[in-house]
Amino acid sequence: MSGRAPRWVTWLRGRDPDLAATRRAGRTALVMPALFALCTEVLHAPTMASFAAFGSFSMLLLVDYSGPMVERLRAQAALAVAWLVLICVGTLAGRELWLAVVATVLVGFLVLFAGVVSSVLAGSSTALLLAFVLPVSAPVPLSQLPDRLAGAGLAAAVALPAVALLWPRPVADPLGAPASAVCRAAAGYLRTRASLPGPDVPVPDADVCRAAAEHTSRAGSDLRAVFDATPYRPTGLSVSSRALVRLVDELTWLCAVLVDRSDYTDEPPGCDPAAHTVRRAAADVLEAACDLLTDLNGDTGRLRAGAEELRAALSGMEHSSVVQVPAGRPGGNSTAEVYGFIATLDVSFRAQELGFAVLQIADNVGLAASAWQRGWSERLLGREPGALAAPLASARERAVAHLTRDSVWLHNSLRGAVGLGIAVFLAGVTGVGHSFWVLLGTLSVLRSNALSTGQNAVRAVLGTVVGSVIGAVLLRLIGHHGTALWFVLPVAVLVAGIAPAVVSFAAGQAAFTVTLVVLFNIGHDPNWHVALLRVQDIALGCAVSVVVAVFFWPRGARAAVHRALAEAYDDSARYLGGAVDYALGHRTPTDPGPRSRTAAASARRLDDAFRSYLAERGSKPLSLACTTALVTGVVGLRLAADAVVSLWQGEDRARAQAVRADAHAAVLGSAALVTGWYHQFAASLGDRSPVPEVVPLRPEDAARLVDSVRTELSDGQGRATPVAIRIIWTDDHVDAARRLQPGLADAARAQARAHQRDTPRSPAH
Repeated sequence: MSGRAPRWVTWLRGRDPDLAATRRAGRTALVMPALFALCTEVLHAPTMASFAAFGSFSMLLLVDYSGPMVERLRAQAALAVAWLVLICVGTLAGRELWLAVVATVLVGFLVLFAGVVSSVLAGSSTALLLAFVLPVSAPVPLSQLPDRLAGAGLAAAVALPAVALLWPRPVADPLGAPASAVCRAAAGYLRTRASLPGPDVPVPDADVCRAAAEHTSRAGSDLRAVFDATPYRPTGLSVSSRALVRLVDELTWLCAVLVDRSDYTDEPPGCDPAAHTVRRAAADVLEAACDLLTDLNGDTGRLRAGAEELRAALSGMEHSSVVQVPAGRPGGNSTAEVYGFIATLDVSFRAQELGFAVLQIADNVGLAASAWQRGWSERLLGREPGALAAPLASARERAVAHLTRDSVWLHNSLRGAVGLGIAVFLAGVTGVGHSFWVLLGTLSVLRSNALSTGQNAVRAVLGTVVGSVIGAVLLRLIGHHGTALWFVLPVAVLVAGIAPAVVSFAAGQAAFTVTLVVLFNIGHDPNWHVALLRVQDIALGCAVSVVVAVFFWPRGARAAVHRALAEAYDDSARYLGGAVDYALGHRTPTDPGPRSRTAAASARRLDDAFRSYLAERGSKPLSLACTTALVTGVVGLRLAADAVVSLWQGEDRARAQAVRADAHAAVLGSAALVTGWYHQFAASLGDRSPVPEVVPLRPEDAARLVDSVRTELSDGQGRATPVAIRIIWTDDHVDAARRLQPGLADAARAQARAHQRDTPRSPAH
C-alpha cells in the first residue's frame, strides 16, 4: 500500500503549508455551532447566542497566536477581556447615533494604531474591531448588556481549552529556523576563511570559499524574505520576540560584512594571526547561537563562554595590531604607500567589524533564550532579563515613532477609523436593516491600502453576491425544513475558515456570507430574500472604504516607501556623523543616544512602509531586488554607526588623546563627505532628483591620517599606538559606509528609470 498522502491533502498543504488555517477552521466549526445551539435550543437566549457565535468565531478563527502555549493562552485571555470591555463601550455608544460615530472613530483608531506595538496586537485588530462593531451596529436597551457579556464570556471560556486541546499549533517561531540557518552558514564560512593563509595550512580552493560565501548570502536572503513576508513586524511584546526581531537586522549586517572588502587593494595583505583567532572564536559563538535558536530551552552557558572568549580575542587583536605597523616603515606619501600602510590593518579591521556584529548577535540570542526560560511567576511579574526596554517603554517608543505625518501605519489607522465612522453614520441615517453588514463590508476592504482597495472592493462585493446567491439557493431548497441548517452551519464555518488562505479573498467572503445567512435564519422560517438584500449593505460598506482610502492615502505604499527611505537615510547619516563626532570630535562629546533612537524610529517606519508595499496585490512597478537593497542599506549605515560608538565607549582618555592629534581631523573630514553624500542621496529619493555621484577614495585624506599616525600617534619605537589603531578602524567604518554607495546609487537609478517608464508622458505640444 502506498504511503503517499491523498491528492487533496497534498493540494491543501501546498496552499496551507502548516495547516494553520485548517486548524483554526476545524476548531471553529466544532465550537461555534455547538455554542449557538446551546444558547438557542437549551438556554433560549438569542442575544447570548449571537454573541457566543461571533465571539467564538473571532477568538478561534480571526486570531492565531504563536509561541509557547502559556503565551498563547495569556493572549487569548487578554483578547477575551478586551471583548468584554468593547462590548460594554459599543452597547453604551450605540444608543445615540452621534455618540456611536465618535466612539467608532476613536476605538477604531486606537485598535488599529495599537498594532504598531506588536504583531500580537496587529493580528488581533480585526477580532477586536468585530467586538465593537457587533454591539454598536445594533442599538438595544442596557437590559440586554448582561446577555451580550454572557455570550462573549461563554465563547472565551470555551476558546481557551479549545486552543490548548483541539489540534494545537506546534510551538515554532517563524524567525528561529532561518536565523539559525544564517548563523550556521556564517560559522562555516568563517572557519573556511580562518584557515587562510598559513605556512603549514593549505589554501582552500577559491571555489570552496566562494560557495561558502554564496551559501551564507542565500541564508541571509531567506531570513529577510521570511521577515518581510507579513504585513507587520513579526514581534510580540515579550523579550524573546523583540530580541529575535532585532536579530534580523544584525544577521543582515553580518552577511554584508562577510562579503565586503576594501577597494583600495587588489589582494589582502599578510594577516595578523590574531585576526584568525577572532574568526574562529566568532564561529564558535555563531554555532552556539545556532543551537540556542533551534532550542531556546538549551543551556546558555556555552554561548556566554564563547562570547567572553571572543571579547578576549578582540582585545588581544587590538594589542597585536600595533605590531602590524612596524617601526622604520617608509614614510613616503605616494598613494600606493599610504594605502599600503592602511591595508596592513585591513584584515584586522574586518575581524574587528565581524567580531562586534557577532557579539551583538550573541547578546540578543542569549537574551531571547533567558527570557524564554523564565518561570511563570517571573513572566507574570514582568521580570525580564537583559537590557532591552521594558514592555511599556518599548511600546511607547514604537508608538511615538509612528506619530508622524508620513507614517504608513498612521495613515492606515486614520482611514480605517474614519471609514468605520462614516459607515456607522450612513447605516444609521439610511436605516439599513442590518447595519452590521455595512460595517463588515467596510472592515473587509480597509485592510489594504488605496492601490488595492478598489480590487478588494470588487472582490468583496463579488464574493458577497456569490455567497448570497448560494445562501438563497440553500434556503430555497431547504424550504421549511429549518433543522437542516444545523448541519449546513459547521460545513459553512469550515469552508469560511479555509477558503481565504487556500483559494482567494473572494471565496472567503462568499463562504463567510453563507455562514451568516445560515446563522441568521436558524430558528426562523428560511427567508432567501434576506440573503439577496445583504448585497446592497456590503456594497455600501465597500463604497465607503474606497472613498475614505483614496482620500487618506492617494498615492499608496509606493510613494510612502520613497519618503520613508529618504527619511531613514537622512537620520541614519546624521547618526553616523554624530557617532564619529562622539569618538573624535570633542573632548566632552555629546551623547549619540538620541540620534540613535531617531534613526531606529525612522528604520521602523521604513519597515512598515516596505511591508505595505509588499502586501499590495497586483504588479510591482518597482524592482523588489532594488527596493530591498535600498532598505537593507539603511541597516548597514545605522549599524556601522553603532560599531563606531561601541569602539570608543568608555575610552575617555583615549578619546582625549585622539582629539589632540591631527588624524582626527582627517577622519572627521572623510565622515563629513560620506554623510553629506547620504543626505544628498536621501533628498534625491524624496524628490526624485538625480542621484549624486558616489564619494571616491581621497588619497589626500588618507595621507593626512597616515602622517599623523606616523608622527603624533607612534611610540618611541615608531610603532602605532592603540589609539592610532582605533582611529584607523573608525576611518575604516566610515569607508565601509562609503563602499555601500555604488550599489545604492545603482539601485536608486534603476528605480528612477522604472518610475519614468511607469509615469504617463504628457502629450507633445
